[in-house]
Amino acid sequence: MSVIYILISVSIIVALLFLWAFIQAIKSGQYDDDYTPSVRMLFDNELKKETAEIEKTTDQNQL
Repeated sequence: MSVIYILISVSIIVALLFLWAFIQAIKSGQYDDDYTPSVRMLFDNELKKETAEIEKTTDQNQL
């Protein structure tokens, strides 16, 4: 029965260590998204064209 108490306490300590490591990784910027801004740059012109077309059609509809 005492082995169960040891295993539970060790598993809680390991879980707390993983939680601490995860929080440290978040604080250091490990999970910052560096990929999306570079891809967004490639599709920027398409988004501008779509908004220009939408504005053009709404301007024509208002006349």
